[in-house]
Formats: sequence, C-alpha cells, structure tokens
Amino acid sequence: MKYFLILLFLAGSLTTFAQTNIDGNWKGTRETPNGSFELNYTFKVDGKTLTGMLKAQFGEVQLENGKIDGNKISYSITFNGMTVDSTGEIVNENEILIKNQFGEMKLTRVKS
Repeated sequence: MKYFLILLFLAGSLTTFAQTNIDGNWKGTRETPNGSFELNYTFKVDGKTLTGMLKAQFGEVQLENGKIDGNKISYSITFNGMTVDSTGEIVNENEILIKNQFGEMKLTRVKS
C-alpha cells in the first residue's frame, strides 16, 4: 500500500508539471467596432521562454518578453508606438484563451 501511494504521488506530480507543446501556428478572430479581423500567431517555446510572431491585416510583429509557466503564457507586442501586454491560458492542446486590454480571444491550433 505504501508503494502504491508513492507511485500515485509521483504520477500526479509529473502531470502537474507537464507542459503542453504550443509550438506552431494558431489562429484567432478579434471583434472590433469596425468589424472582425483574423490574427495568426506562430509560437516557439524554449524552456520557459515564449517567442514568435503575430500576423494580421496591420502587418507582422514579434512577440516580446514572452514567458510560459505550466499552462500560463504572457507576452507583449508593440505596433504604431503602442505596447499591448497579453496573458493567456492553454486550455488544451488545440485551444488557448488570450486576454488583454481589448478583451478575450480564443486561439485554435492550425493543423498542418
């Protein structure tokens, strides 16, 4: 019984610290007063560092100060002299919920 409990504890610990791989392409739609527009992200994770690009109708920008910790991510983007800080939660391997001053947006993984 003692060994079973130890094994159960170790298995639970491993799943707690497991991190979903979000490397790749993601797509979302932002609703604005002028209509909706599509946002395309490319994420790359290296340890606790998140890098990547955001492509939208206004152009392409690099993600800055990106971090990942378990299922939480954060990053900034700067365009037209304005910096937008975003946080996110990895819901599952195919969905990320992003929040910033403009509201919430769901990203879905783009399958290759």
